[in-house]
Amino acid sequence: MAGWRIPGLAARPRFTSRATVLVLVLCSLVAILAYPTRQFISQRAEISAQRAKADHARQQVEQLRREKARWQDPEYVKAQARARLHYAVPGETPYIAVDPAGQAARPSVPATPAASGGSAKAAKPWYTSIWDSVDAADTVAAAPANPLPLPPSSVGDTSPHDH
Repeated sequence: MAGWRIPGLAARPRFTSRATVLVLVLCSLVAILAYPTRQFISQRAEISAQRAKADHARQQVEQLRREKARWQDPEYVKAQARARLHYAVPGETPYIAVDPAGQAARPSVPATPAASGGSAKAAKPWYTSIWDSVDAADTVAAAPANPLPLPPSSVGDTSPHDH
């Protein structure tokens, strides 16, 4: 089969100069357009993030406007004063229940301090702890027996410097 030759095909190179130039032009175009394309994509992502941030800020502004409008209502202000500050309308007797154990949820069966693992300090009434703190403040540290001597004062001298 080596003897058979087609005229015009034997001397042709695999890549022509035109194909080589075309490949080089395409590669250079890809290299030239790669950086701007990457910048474009990153800028689009940044724009998208900024739009999401702006939408979140708008939602916060709307929420604050609604809250401000609620605070303009005197009934809402009264309800918040009663709930947060424990205010009462004249003639009412407010009561506040305090859990001495500091538990958020109350048990269904009342437990004694010894059974619930509470300390003796939690079982004492509030006025006992106040009295104990007064006693502790009284016995803390007595004044020193010989205090530091004071510098001699010149009663009649009104000038700031010595004569």
